[in-house]
Amino acid sequence: MILRVGTRPSRLAIRQAEEIARYFPYAGCTIVPIATSGDKDKVTPLGDLEKSNFFTKEIESTLLRNEVDIAVHSAKDLEEDMPMGLAIAALTKSISPYECVVSRNHKTLAGLPRQAVVGTSSKKRRQAVYSYRKDLLVKDIRGDIEERLDKLDRGEFDALIVAHAALIRLGIENRIAEIVLPSIIEPHWLQGRLAVQVRRDRKDLIRYVRRIHAG
Repeated sequence: MILRVGTRPSRLAIRQAEEIARYFPYAGCTIVPIATSGDKDKVTPLGDLEKSNFFTKEIESTLLRNEVDIAVHSAKDLEEDMPMGLAIAALTKSISPYECVVSRNHKTLAGLPRQAVVGTSSKKRRQAVYSYRKDLLVKDIRGDIEERLDKLDRGEFDALIVAHAALIRLGIENRIAEIVLPSIIEPHWLQGRLAVQVRRDRKDLIRYVRRIHAG
């Protein structure tokens, strides 16, 4: 059996697809990168697109056309209303639900200078940072993790708020200045979890995928 696994083309998304593939050691897995609207449009603020299909539409269309067998998403990217004909067959445990700070000179959120520029793509993160320190300048940032880190290293930002799970999966935990306390930014229940999506008419595949230990 060969499983065609659809996912976004970023390095993080590929790592996530590979993580799911390891649950099926007796099946060959071919990872199929699929660029989504969210990968192509790196200008629109993500805060305006929460619970939309910005990062899933093209992958789900490919799955509905039976051009891939399963789709792997960051669970937080899932839209509120899933297309008819699709189902989530498995939801993994989170490897970390927390946010973390990546900064120049490895400064913590408390240690950043006044008026420091902090990048985040989430309204929730932005509001939480403002509540913690109203003197900081919180600005929207787009792009994959590597692109965001590049903007930080070029001096466009003094710090970033990113998902701890993303840095774990990319093997760059050395960039972390601190893991943010949940009292400052409350963890999202889907943070760090992966969702495996299948067609509803693939009952055999649903049973197969459900062997993934869900949390």
